[in-house]
Amino acid sequence: MANRKLNDRLYYSISEVAKITKVEPYVLRFWEKEFPSLRPKKNRAGNRTYQLKDIQLVNRIKTLLYEQGFTIPGARVKLKEGKESDGSGSSKVQLKTALLDVKKELQEILSLLSSP
Repeated sequence: MANRKLNDRLYYSISEVAKITKVEPYVLRFWEKEFPSLRPKKNRAGNRTYQLKDIQLVNRIKTLLYEQGFTIPGARVKLKEGKESDGSGSSKVQLKTALLDVKKELQEILSLLSSP
């Protein structure tokens, strides 16, 4: 698997996902219980089959918990917020940028009005 790109396959086993994401398999199984959005399908043998979207979600959860310091309930809320804005926080970022631009313009107008 070292020579393969991540997009080359449709399904990955839990051990492969553990190697890709550097998260132990028992942690992945635990996260399945804690995060309703992380539900990899199971094959006929009952083995978990992760898709690319599942791997991306695992990486997002890992970032929220380990890098950004969210608790599990906090990360759950953050993921839910992301889904409500079409699966990404980009619309929030765009809105915040637009509001900052408006604030800057208003401050400039205020300074023009208050100067003699």
